Amino acid sequence: MAQRPGARPRAGGAEAARRSSFGVAVALLIQYAVGLWVSVYVTVPARDQGGGILAAVGRALANGPAALGLHAALGLLLLLGSIVLVVRAVVARDRFFMVTTTVSLLAVLGAAGSGAAFVNNGQDGASLAMGLLTAVALLCQLINLLRLSAPHHAPDQPGR
Repeated sequence: MAQRPGARPRAGGAEAARRSSFGVAVALLIQYAVGLWVSVYVTVPARDQGGGILAAVGRALANGPAALGLHAALGLLLLLGSIVLVVRAVVARDRFFMVTTTVSLLAVLGAAGSGAAFVNNGQDGASLAMGLLTAVALLCQLINLLRLSAPHHAPDQPGR
């Protein structure tokens, strides 16, 4: 199959993982900023309280306010991106990458659960947990970027 002029070759392996980690890291920063905006400027409607995680996400997407809906939608995209990274790590059979991406996925899931709890009960502790878990997920992605961007040593060199 001929490649069209000016097109970049498809990234594979470590390069694809590095790009994916970068994308998730940027999305986490955007999500964090939107979450701060929601925390400071948005009041969750009383009608949205009560229910579980799926109900909270559904109400945020369907009923708004718009910033809360955006926050929920970005959370769903982050969940999808985090799952993709875990799959990439498993396919690559890289244990370090498997651990960091799994911890990141668990942090994103925990943040989603904390966000739903915040919508349901409005407790500040749930909002704090959401922010801290987002920081954990971001730290995992930064560790991935550091490791995936480092020059690889030959097997006989120390430090590997």
